[in-house]
Amino acid sequence: MTLADPLDERTFIGPMSSKAAATNLQAQLDSAIKAGATVLLEGGMIKDKPGAWFAPAVLTDVDESMDVYREELFGPVAVVYKARDIEHAIQITNDVPFGLGASIQTQDADLAADIADKLDVGMVTINAPSGSEANTPFGGVKRSGFGRELGTLGITEFLNHKLIRDKS
Repeated sequence: MTLADPLDERTFIGPMSSKAAATNLQAQLDSAIKAGATVLLEGGMIKDKPGAWFAPAVLTDVDESMDVYREELFGPVAVVYKARDIEHAIQITNDVPFGLGASIQTQDADLAADIADKLDVGMVTINAPSGSEANTPFGGVKRSGFGRELGTLGITEFLNHKLIRDKS
């Protein structure tokens, strides 16, 4: 993966939004490793490059005793969880104070619909990575916010609705 100027079309990953964001993500990564997480891909802050550059990292063996289990990682750090079965995967997904989005990968449309219904998140994407598009609502639940941006639901956030109740 090329870490470079985001205006260069060959770039896969640009810098983070700020040094503070990179420093915070590095602290989360360090804490997870110190608590026993396994590093599958070593990454972290790139200190010899000016700016907020952060090489991707991948962790596994993260459990409920670690802070990173229930934290949002705003940057190129992925955590891989091992689930016993689908119900356990749903439990892992829902057992955090955040709920922005989830992605389900399966060719079984009925199974995908069942899992999507059970996930406590604001958005579910089936057979594609989570993301946003201008024509679809974007937003989460729990500590990932409320309300929606974009799409028809997002436009209604800017409207003043009037309720008139006649109890005569």
